[in-house]
Amino acid sequence: MEVGFDNEKYLETQSKHIRERINQFGGKLYLEFGGKLFDDYHASRVLPGFHPDSKITMLKQLKEQTEILIAINSADVEKNKVRGDIGITYDMDLLRLVDAFTNNGLYVGSVVLTQYSERPSVIAYEKKLKALGLKVYRHYPIKGYPSNVPFIVSDEGFGRNDYIETKRPLVVVTAPGPGSGKLATCLSQIYHDQKRGVAAGYAKFETFPVWNLPLNHPVNLAYEAATADLNDVNMIDPFYMEAYGKTAVNYNRDVEVFPVVRTMLEKISGKSPYQSPTDMGVNMAGYCITDDEVVNKAAKQEIIRRYFHGLCEQRKGNEGEGPVQKIELLMEKAGVSPADRPVVAAANVRAEETGGPAAAIEMADGTIITGKTSSLLGASSAMILNALKYLAGIEDPVKLISPTVIEPIMDLKVKYLGDHNPLLHIDEILIALATEALNNEAAKAAYAQLPKVAGLEVHSSVILSQVDVRIFKKLGVNLTCEPNYSSKRLYHT
Repeated sequence: MEVGFDNEKYLETQSKHIRERINQFGGKLYLEFGGKLFDDYHASRVLPGFHPDSKITMLKQLKEQTEILIAINSADVEKNKVRGDIGITYDMDLLRLVDAFTNNGLYVGSVVLTQYSERPSVIAYEKKLKALGLKVYRHYPIKGYPSNVPFIVSDEGFGRNDYIETKRPLVVVTAPGPGSGKLATCLSQIYHDQKRGVAAGYAKFETFPVWNLPLNHPVNLAYEAATADLNDVNMIDPFYMEAYGKTAVNYNRDVEVFPVVRTMLEKISGKSPYQSPTDMGVNMAGYCITDDEVVNKAAKQEIIRRYFHGLCEQRKGNEGEGPVQKIELLMEKAGVSPADRPVVAAANVRAEETGGPAAAIEMADGTIITGKTSSLLGASSAMILNALKYLAGIEDPVKLISPTVIEPIMDLKVKYLGDHNPLLHIDEILIALATEALNNEAAKAAYAQLPKVAGLEVHSSVILSQVDVRIFKKLGVNLTCEPNYSSKRLYHT
């Protein structure tokens, strides 16, 4: 994989900058963490060289100074709101986050239930968190938030919230998803600290948009494509331009809320340390790009991938036409189209030739390998086996897995597990390959190539099952699908 981003420099400069920001406020910083702390594959795709776990690695460098505060909106608990990317509810994701932080040696100080309401489901969840040994605090709805600043910054506003006891100079405020109340939590804490004579400040960590790249740089356009369903819009920060006479890129929600945030900080502390929403950020990613051409190319491919994702979400009935139409405009800005993704044409041509679902994968050397649907294998499974043979230098006619191994598994799926489709999913075919590798040298050689598929591009002529999508994600493959189902059934898993 071509590299266009210096991850080591990023870790060093990002940690240093956060330390400087802590010192700026006298030793206490509430850092609102937007985006993904774990498994940031969007960043690793558009900034080749960025490690998906870079942000958590950076925090581990500061772990002696850091504690984690997780915010969750009580309304999201009540509604059983689900994270679209990993398919679990926000209340369960909070527990996953606690485990993930703890396993990385980071201290989780507490949980705050924002917009707290005396609903049975919320009360039950609060009891559950406490039973698990977590410290839980309540923050309440504030009438007129965020515009009625005099009331918000008062004993009846922020003052009504629980004061969250924190021990360390860097308090990372994160959440299962957007709308969880991270900003309000930070400002409420600063208000309470000020009342107690404790000097504290606020800053924000958002990787995208990258503030010191041009507005229409493909990396920033790719961020717009990734958030097309939220209708975020990148824009020049007018406050930064007014204060410094220079351009900086931010997005509409931060720009819109900044006057209110600045007024709140002035009301709490007497003056605001920031002249613009960009000033509030601590992101150093833009300084760590080492090859703009590589990054440009990667970001443009991400825009195309987001386009196909939008089409599939529209086909599933999860989204309307808006996100797809927006991404079409972004593709036009970036000067790309689906034709710039070679695996698309390859998969579709193969499907047309065979009259059934097909898949294509682009190898690191540019070679396109395809797979078709057969009586034994689904297209994606066939494609993976063909790709592994190519990487191992094995001739195409060679069978990696004997039909006598595959057929009993198919029989098991249909006869005893109630599956209507006997064809093996990718995980099932890889388990069969691993078993065959014990006594088959060709299978052993092919199996050893599996790590090499990470980062490769794949396209399917049909929408894949969630099982196959999940396995491709675990393999690190960049998958897109045509917005078509392989059958006319209404229920798809």
